[in-house]
Amino acid sequence: MPFYIDTHAHLYLPEFDKDRDTVIETALHRGVQKMFLPNIDSSTIEPMNTLASRFPGVCYPMMGLHPTSVKKNYREELAQVEYELEHGHYAGIGETGIDLYWDKTYFQEQCLAFSRQIELSILFRLPLIIHARESFAEILEILESYKGRGLSGIFHAFTGTVEMAKQVTAMGFKLGIGGIVTYKNSDLPDVVRETDLSDLVLETDSPYLTPVPFRGKRNESSYIPYIAAAVQQIKNIPLEEVATITSRNVLTLFSINSNG
Repeated sequence: MPFYIDTHAHLYLPEFDKDRDTVIETALHRGVQKMFLPNIDSSTIEPMNTLASRFPGVCYPMMGLHPTSVKKNYREELAQVEYELEHGHYAGIGETGIDLYWDKTYFQEQCLAFSRQIELSILFRLPLIIHARESFAEILEILESYKGRGLSGIFHAFTGTVEMAKQVTAMGFKLGIGGIVTYKNSDLPDVVRETDLSDLVLETDSPYLTPVPFRGKRNESSYIPYIAAAVQQIKNIPLEEVATITSRNVLTLFSINSNG
């Protein structure tokens, strides 16, 4: 069976309260052996860590402040992020970034919070998980100021152009490919076709961005094989190759082995 990894799943959210264990067991049964959990804000730290502690070696917590959670109290939220990084064990920094789709009220604060989390990524030598929604230019400008300082990570739910993808991968980041690649009017297949498999990782963003044929329903990690199959079809390569290389990319990025 292919070995898959879901690099982005919010499995600790209330949407999974009724069947969380079943969701994880189903994913494992379908070859999705590891699931990375990006934090949202201080309210999600406890449920995320509780889940990770119940499934060690399977669920990996990450620590960050989501851009849509950046409000007037962002400094207090960032202080909590720093405390957790100093006292806990986390696989990455995120998810962080800039989101100009929902609300631009706290744009400046989002930029400051993002910059601080980049610094934490460098300080703790952890991959950075970037949320970039209608903010690619702004995010790239901030990242440029940290060029040459060893940044690495994933552009989560990448939806940019081929040219944007080249800019991202040139900076040492992977592209997070999720359910959007299966959507009828998506341009993401063009990006996948033109990007080397060594620069791609798979993700669900559960419970959001559900792939076809389940679109409209709750997303979950067990759907990773459908995303992998879309990549396989686009690149016209064996499914095993998609699974092997994308999973190897993740293990290398997060400096973990397949067993732990």
